[in-house]
Amino acid sequence: MGKIFYLKKNLIGFIVGAFLFGIGGVLAVTYFSSSNTIYDNSDSGMTSTNVQDALDELYSVCKVKKAGEQIIENAGLTQDSYECRYFFKGKNVNNYITFNNETAGWRIMSVECDGTIKIVRNNITTKGLYDDTGANDWENTTLYRTLRNYYTQLENSSRQKVVSHAFPIGWSGYIGVPTADEYRRTTSNDNLCGLNGKYNDNYRECNNSNWMYIFSTWWTMDQTRSNNTAYFVNHEGIWELTFYDVQIGVRPAMYLSSELEIVQGDGSKSNPYVLE
Repeated sequence: MGKIFYLKKNLIGFIVGAFLFGIGGVLAVTYFSSSNTIYDNSDSGMTSTNVQDALDELYSVCKVKKAGEQIIENAGLTQDSYECRYFFKGKNVNNYITFNNETAGWRIMSVECDGTIKIVRNNITTKGLYDDTGANDWENTTLYRTLRNYYTQLENSSRQKVVSHAFPIGWSGYIGVPTADEYRRTTSNDNLCGLNGKYNDNYRECNNSNWMYIFSTWWTMDQTRSNNTAYFVNHEGIWELTFYDVQIGVRPAMYLSSELEIVQGDGSKSNPYVLE
């Protein structure tokens, strides 16, 4: 049952009722004409004559938790050792999301420091080159143009949930692909797979503790500008370097707005999150 707050002020016979909806139910604020006293019948039983204090408490009760907060609290995300980002780590995790009308077709990689939610497609969308123009910056690569075309074809309601955001390579935009480092960070076996190429040395064990391993080959965002090469994850889960002009899978990644809320689902494949 929701809390009800009665605020009395001198408004000379004018009564206003305002209803605010929160997780706990209906909250009401009513202004009366007979007194300056604020009556607060919340659990604290407090009575105050300070308007701001009462309003502050009211707003704190009314605040609806955003999707990022809910996911961190309820899904057991692991905070990264080096940043304030929270990652889904492990093999069998409930991080499925319905996006672009693809039920459980996407997965949540992380909740970012600013509350945005980074998602990645569960499978590749197409195959393409990293680049065939000799570009030495991300925005001019063939892969980025492929991703941009894919983004423009998303459902309008889905594009409205996406925000422009800084990607780990120091570039900002609406769409990209995961980095090799992000792929490594989604394993739950940090001791065996966490640092300096250990993942590749122990790839079988690491794949068994990493939901991002999908038995397919796909580009990462990392490139070496000096010799036209970029990193990709191969079908064995090993990340390695190859030349730009190789046809490799594309696995889009985007950031969803921090203002979204969970309206349905628990993140499991059979009941994926729906964010609105």
